[in-house]
Amino acid sequence: MKAVCWHGKHDVQVDNVPDPKVLNPRDAIVKVTLSAICGSDLHLYNGYIPTMKKGDILGHEFIGEVVEVGSGVKNVTRGDRVVVPFPIACGDCWYCQHELWSLCDNSNPNAWMMEEIYGDTGAGIFGYSHLYGGYAGGQAEYVRVPFADVGLEKIAPGLKDEQVLFLTDIFPTGYQAAEQCNIHQGDTVAVWGAGPVGLLAMKSAAHMGAAKIVAIDKNPERLEMAFNHCQAETLNFEEDDVVEALHSMTGGRGPDSCIDAVGMESEGIGMEAVYDTVKQTLRLESDRPIALRQAIKACRKGGTISIPGVYGGFVDKMPMGVVFAKGLTMKAGQTNVQKYLRPLMQMVEKNEIDPSFIITHRMSLDEAPQGYKMFAQKQDGCVKIVLNPQARSQATH
Repeated sequence: MKAVCWHGKHDVQVDNVPDPKVLNPRDAIVKVTLSAICGSDLHLYNGYIPTMKKGDILGHEFIGEVVEVGSGVKNVTRGDRVVVPFPIACGDCWYCQHELWSLCDNSNPNAWMMEEIYGDTGAGIFGYSHLYGGYAGGQAEYVRVPFADVGLEKIAPGLKDEQVLFLTDIFPTGYQAAEQCNIHQGDTVAVWGAGPVGLLAMKSAAHMGAAKIVAIDKNPERLEMAFNHCQAETLNFEEDDVVEALHSMTGGRGPDSCIDAVGMESEGIGMEAVYDTVKQTLRLESDRPIALRQAIKACRKGGTISIPGVYGGFVDKMPMGVVFAKGLTMKAGQTNVQKYLRPLMQMVEKNEIDPSFIITHRMSLDEAPQGYKMFAQKQDGCVKIVLNPQARSQATH
């Protein structure tokens, strides 16, 4: 079969690889009907996530059709259309029993790696380095899904693939990010990053009762999408002093909640940005936390910082004194996708939120290398790329 494989920094290729097989009674094989390139895939593409190996199959956002199941899988059968959550969870451990699916104790065969780096382990993840289990990803024609009896969710009849594709990751991620803010009616929520997760966090925050959403980015097309689709006010961080502007927009108090939907590769201007870029380039700092620093400084006293953006290691010059003095609450982590699948699918069914509005480009699997470059460089107004493993090479947008 064909699959999108990592061959090094900025080197993604489409290879012919062996078809996956059922290895465990709780496995299923899924024929991928749609996959997507996620913003966190760019951290792999840009070489910031360790333990990648040449030939690793990428992709953790994918849906498809069940074509084979192990003897222990009773919840789905051949022919079922299914959503596949990106965290792999056993369903039996303490964390799974408490709906902390992304912290599963049993699904990461390389748990020792995470324990060495972070002091503890998390769930395995499709297509996201050997640190997270070394599982083959979903930018491929077929995928083996471990613990399929826990992970797979049937797609409700009548829903189109593009409407449910983002239930695999970024819709629940944006929703969890907003939920972590404990939003009250009338709140102001500022979101750093008007990419896919940021946009869906804005939609979710508005659904939860936020009266004012502020989108912070530098990309005109993304800010326009935030304004048109999320009714957000916008700030261009290259043109505005973000912290000052946010205080001005909120009567001097600051936003009630701030969402960092950018993570380890955030951008900025001035000496702060130069400092982080140089230190990250020299591997003296693993992450650039520019957006996170701004969020901490901008948030009102007693407010909440929610962090769906991926961070991989260590950051410098964090204003922890500000966190303490202002009494801020900080919440972060991988998304517990399985917790949100059914309620968010019902939301899509009721047409309360249709996450497919973020799609700007549709490509075949063969065009994935071109897509990665386009997405990384934000060319051609690219916000979200969907890959169709069954399609011929003909990019559309």
